[in-house]
Amino acid sequence: MFAVLTRARKALCSAAAVAALGALAACDMPVAGALDRGGMTAGPQITPGEPVRVALLVPQSDPAAAPIARDLENAARLAIADMAGANIDLAVYDTAGTPANAAAQAQRAADEGAKIILGPLRGEAAVEASKVVADEGLNVMSFSNNPSIAGGNLFVLGNTFVNIADRILGYGSTQGIDSVAILHSNDVPGQFGKQAIEQAAAANGVSIAATQPYPLSIEGVTTAARGMGGVISGSGAESVFITTDATNAAMPILLQVMPENGVSPAQVQYMGLTRWDVAPQLFDFPGAEGAWFAMPARSSSQGFNSRFSSAYGNDPHPLASLSFDGMAAVGALVEQGRRDALTGRALTRGSGFRGAGGVFRLKQDGTNERAYAVATVRNNQVVILDPAPSSFSGAGF
Repeated sequence: MFAVLTRARKALCSAAAVAALGALAACDMPVAGALDRGGMTAGPQITPGEPVRVALLVPQSDPAAAPIARDLENAARLAIADMAGANIDLAVYDTAGTPANAAAQAQRAADEGAKIILGPLRGEAAVEASKVVADEGLNVMSFSNNPSIAGGNLFVLGNTFVNIADRILGYGSTQGIDSVAILHSNDVPGQFGKQAIEQAAAANGVSIAATQPYPLSIEGVTTAARGMGGVISGSGAESVFITTDATNAAMPILLQVMPENGVSPAQVQYMGLTRWDVAPQLFDFPGAEGAWFAMPARSSSQGFNSRFSSAYGNDPHPLASLSFDGMAAVGALVEQGRRDALTGRALTRGSGFRGAGGVFRLKQDGTNERAYAVATVRNNQVVILDPAPSSFSGAGF
């Protein structure tokens, strides 16, 4: 236990740094006024058979995000290589990681003939980019996972907490889970996660038995973990849903201290809002055994990772798959040979698209829905409990 706290203390010594990293990896900050965005834009017309210019807005000159920008571009090119009947003219624009530059580059892309925009990376930049091209009918498919910015001509491709929570609690309800306690950090990602779980619980008939926040500090995490036994016994919750990112230093503390203080994984179902398979070091902690989390279709994601690595010589950044997905969707629509291929109605087709991690679709409110598998940890190995649906007509949706 002392070793766990020592390692965690080093990683959590700066709460501000943890929050900043979490915002990039987990979710964007809320954007003022982003909810009131109106209906879908119609979208531009294309000429079937002729090249379709697609603008990719990425933060190439932002030192903190340049490697991500590189992988986003490479993933888009990998998707283009798969296309047989779509002639895509990819134009890459550098946002420098700022909303103002994103807006300027979006306008430049529109002026230079782009028919749709992929990116930018962050929510604030995506909002500004979408505003300046809205009057020209261009749709923007951002890499953000912040649902509060979606709507109008702005779509989010990122994995949303609501989608993940709905998949896990939907599965849980079929396994007899009727109540859940939410354990969340009291920062922006934690609040987003809490709200997503509440929404998913309501949709799946699961009651919220208790909600326990904690501050981003060693003392705060440890105190909350020690107190969860009393929270569970007092509320009668059958499960505990942890919003914390699997790579966050708080996770080892939670998965060690909670089982030591009355939250037995044999009696209380642990759930995670992020992918625990990306942090296999967690599997050694007692709270990980039997826990549930969601992940993309394993065969699809492994295939994408392998192809990317073979083509570019490095493993793709976790966000690179979003660029592949966006470009794959554009290609699938352009291949149909319709002039209205990139309108809001076309982008939100019910059958969706096949992406790097399986099937996904864009919704009329600008958010997305993705096919996830429900996985667990058994003897330090990831085991699939319920496979990812292969279409939107199957179970799991």
